[in-house]
Amino acid sequence: MTETDLTIHQAFLPHTDPEAALAFYRDTLGFDVRNEVEYQGMHWITVGPPSQPGTSIVLHPPAADPGITDEERRTIAEMMAKGTFAGINLATKDLDATFERLQAGDADVVQEPTDQPWGIRDCAFRDPAGNMIRIFEQR
Repeated sequence: MTETDLTIHQAFLPHTDPEAALAFYRDTLGFDVRNEVEYQGMHWITVGPPSQPGTSIVLHPPAADPGITDEERRTIAEMMAKGTFAGINLATKDLDATFERLQAGDADVVQEPTDQPWGIRDCAFRDPAGNMIRIFEQR
């Protein structure tokens, strides 16, 4: 197998409210806002951790994909509301401090810090659009 020079540049998560998304990702998580684009009434926001300038999350309106039907849009909205449509895993060296900071910021707690049977310790939140945000403790 040959070595690859591929890196993760961007991941995409849907949002339903740009102001709530900014408040969560910028103010609660502490991510940098790298780009904001409005086009035809839709709003894209690119955010990322200050320590990883080459890796970003693009928060996008779920209606932006012209190839989906109205029924598919309704299904996506239902799944987002339940927190089952999209998610991302983040990592921190101090899970307890991160959890306390996010909880104090009124983040929607799904799971408090827990030792998982598969050997990791993590917690979980939902962002304002319902996306699952799991945070793992780096050991």
